[in-house]
Amino acid sequence: MISKICLGYESMQTKMREWFLKHARGPYAEFWLSAISFAESSFFPIPPDPFLIAILLANSSSWFRHAFFVSLSSVVGGAFGYMIGGFFFDMVGVKIIAAYSLEGEMVRIQMLFSENAFWAIFLAAFTPIPYKLFTISAGFFGIYFLTFIVASILGRASRFFIVAYLVKRFGKKIGDVVFKYFNLFSLLFGLYVVLVVLSLKFF
Repeated sequence: MISKICLGYESMQTKMREWFLKHARGPYAEFWLSAISFAESSFFPIPPDPFLIAILLANSSSWFRHAFFVSLSSVVGGAFGYMIGGFFFDMVGVKIIAAYSLEGEMVRIQMLFSENAFWAIFLAAFTPIPYKLFTISAGFFGIYFLTFIVASILGRASRFFIVAYLVKRFGKKIGDVVFKYFNLFSLLFGLYVVLVVLSLKFF
């Protein structure tokens, strides 16, 4: 049973990678990148990082432009998620949360927001923590919108510009490594940020 699940997961990853590589070389690559980035911030399950990497592996000369647009689209998508949580939670937001079985996480997020909303949003924007959950929750719990936007910009831009620069600087080899282990890298960085925040708080 487990082997079948693993094979199915590997097959899905292979198909996704093929789709990314195919469309990364197409005329609408930037459109797909922006659309995926926007959607992932509010309701879509697949992050834009693999597609960004695929585009840069095809052409890394415009890495800054692509990093900028994916960051911008993601923050705009985050603002859309914020609106869903603030104005349409009963109609839309609750269904998105339920689709990912994240209802119980809302309570934890409320506690994180009460401790430090800025860092909670920043870490969600940078790491593999479901950013969409935080964008919807931020609107639902009435987090100050400017705090939300600034934290989102810094978190999303840090994430995508680091990925884009690494691929541009080191090419296909590092691109494949980042493609495969990005979640691990971002989690380690997130842990580092948490330790820095705690050290500032206690010292």
